[in-house]
Amino acid sequence: FWADWTVKPQWNLCNAPGPDEERVDSSKVKAVGQFLASDDKVLVCTHATFRFAVDQLGVEAFDGRLIAVDEFHHVSANPDNRLGSQLAEFIKRDKAHIVAMTGSYFRGDANPVLMPEDEVKFETVTYTYYEQLNGYEHLKALNIGYFFYAGRYLGAIEAVLDPSRKTIVHIPSVNSRESTTDKVKEVEHIIQSLGEWIEADPVTSFHRVRLKGDGRIIKIADLVDDSDQAKRAKVLTALKDPAHKNDRDHVDIIIALGMAKEGFDWIWCEHALTVGYRSSLTEIIQIIGRATRDAPGKESASFTNLIAEPDASEAAVVDAINDTLKAIAASLLMEQVLAPRFNFTPKDYGKIEGFDYGEEGYQEGKTNVGFNQATGQFHFEIAGLVQPKSPEAVRVCQEDLNEVITAFVQDKTALERGLFDEETVPEELTQVRMGKIVRDKFPDMTPEDQESIRQHAIAALNLTQQAKKLASGGEGGSGEPKANTALLDGVRKLAMDVRELDIDLIDRINPFEAAYAVLAKSMNEATLKQVQSVISAKRTTLSPEEAKDYAMRAVRFRRERGRSPSIDAADEWEKKLAEGAAAFMRYDREGRYA
Repeated sequence: FWADWTVKPQWNLCNAPGPDEERVDSSKVKAVGQFLASDDKVLVCTHATFRFAVDQLGVEAFDGRLIAVDEFHHVSANPDNRLGSQLAEFIKRDKAHIVAMTGSYFRGDANPVLMPEDEVKFETVTYTYYEQLNGYEHLKALNIGYFFYAGRYLGAIEAVLDPSRKTIVHIPSVNSRESTTDKVKEVEHIIQSLGEWIEADPVTSFHRVRLKGDGRIIKIADLVDDSDQAKRAKVLTALKDPAHKNDRDHVDIIIALGMAKEGFDWIWCEHALTVGYRSSLTEIIQIIGRATRDAPGKESASFTNLIAEPDASEAAVVDAINDTLKAIAASLLMEQVLAPRFNFTPKDYGKIEGFDYGEEGYQEGKTNVGFNQATGQFHFEIAGLVQPKSPEAVRVCQEDLNEVITAFVQDKTALERGLFDEETVPEELTQVRMGKIVRDKFPDMTPEDQESIRQHAIAALNLTQQAKKLASGGEGGSGEPKANTALLDGVRKLAMDVRELDIDLIDRINPFEAAYAVLAKSMNEATLKQVQSVISAKRTTLSPEEAKDYAMRAVRFRRERGRSPSIDAADEWEKKLAEGAAAFMRYDREGRYA
C-alpha cells in the first residue's frame, strides 16, 4: 500500500483503561477531541467510543477526515442502530471520507447494512479468499465441511476432534436442540474423551490433559465455565498475553460458547469445530476467520460444522430438518465466497488483457476460458448470456453476485425442492426461483437487466458446485474441497472438459445436486427417505406470480422454437412451461391480474 499507518500509544484508545461498551467514558471522548485538534494522523478506538464521541462532538467535528469502520456488518439501516444513524448523517453531510471494511457484508437479521441510496455512493473493493491465501507464506488450503451425527453430539465429537491439530471448539447454545443444557458438564465430557485430566495450570488456569493414545500432555483453555470469574480472567489474560502470540505450544485446544469469534486472534488455529447450526452466516464467517491466519508450519486449515441428524421417527421431521437446510445453505455460501472470481461474457466477446487462454490462445468462434494467475480470476464465455446494460446491473454482476446467491440458497422452498424433491426440474430453481429473487431484489431494473443478473448468479453458483465435484474426487466427492488449490483446479478441469458453455446448459443443472451427494453419503438413509416424502407432499399449486413467470418463459420458448410448449412433451421443463402457461390463462380469466 502507498501509506503505512503508525499509531502513537496515546491515540490507541483500545488499550486505554476504563469503561467503553456499557457507558460513556469522558476521558476517551476527550481524547478523541484532543486528537482532532492535533496534527497527528491516526487514532484507533472501538465502535462504542466513536459513537459517544460523535454524540458529544457532532458530525461537523469530523469534516475533512478519513473514517475507517472495521467489522462494518455491525452497522444497520435500522433507525435504532446508533452507529448506522450516525453514518447516514456523515454520508448526507458528505464532508468526510468513509471506508467500510468487513469480511461479510450482510447481517444475521433482516436489516440491510446500508440503504441502497447510500450504498451506491461507495466504490466496492473485493479482496478474495484466493488473493488472501495466495499471499500467505504458509497457509495454502482451507477445507469446509459438515458432519452429521445421530444421538448426542458428545459421542460424535470424538470422531472429528483431532487433538494433534490446534482447535477452537464452539459448543452449542444451551437453548439449542443440540445442547444437553449443562454446558460445564459438556466441557468435562470433551476433556474426558481426550484423556486423563492432570491439573489446572496455576498461572494460566489452562487444563493439562494426558492424551489416551500417545500420552502427550496438551493444554486446554475453557472459555465456557463462567462460575469462577477470577479463573476465567486468568484464562482470558493468558490467551491475550502478547508474549505468547508466536508461541505455538502455549495452548492446544480452546473450548468456547459465545467467545473466541469476532476479533479473536490465535494464529495457530488449524481447525474451527462448531457444534450445531448457527443462525447467522456472519457468525459462521467470523468463526472460519479464526482459522485463516498465516503461521509457520500451518499449511491447511479446516472448518467443520457438526450437525444433529433429524430422527426419522420424529413427527415434526420437517421442522427438525430446518437446521440442516440452513447449515447446508451456509456451507454453499462459504464455498461461493472461497471460489475463484468469475468474469462472464457472451461468446465471441474477445480476450481480456492479463488472462491466459491456454496453449492455442483465444479462438474466435469458440466459447473461450481464460485464467489470470495473479488474481485467481477466470474469464468464461457463455453462449446466450445476456449482458447487463445499466451501470447498476453491471456493478451487481461484477461485485455483488454473492448477495444474490445468498438470497437464493437461503430460500427455503428452493433448498427443499432442490435437495429432496426428485420431481423438481432444475429450471424451476435456476429460472423461476432465482428469477423471482432477482426481481424482488431489483424491482426497478429492466427485465433484460434482471435476466442478466439471474444468468450471471446461477452461472457462478453452478460452476462452483460442478468444480467442487471435480475437486473432491468426482461424483459426490468428500464434501471438503481445498478452497484455493483443489477448487481452483476443479474450475480449471471444468474449463477443459466443458469447452462449449451455453446458458441453457447451465440452467439445466440443479445447483444443489453436489450438496445432495454429500448429504446422501453422510445422513441415515431412512431419515433421508422420510424427509424426501414429507417435502414432496408439500408441493403446492402455482401462485399467480409464478404462473406469470412460466407464461413469459413459454412465450420465449415459442419465439425460439416456432411452437408452443406441449403438455405431453417428454422434456419435463417443457411440460412445466405448458402447465404454467395454462395456469396463467386460468388466473387471467379469473381476473387475478387486474
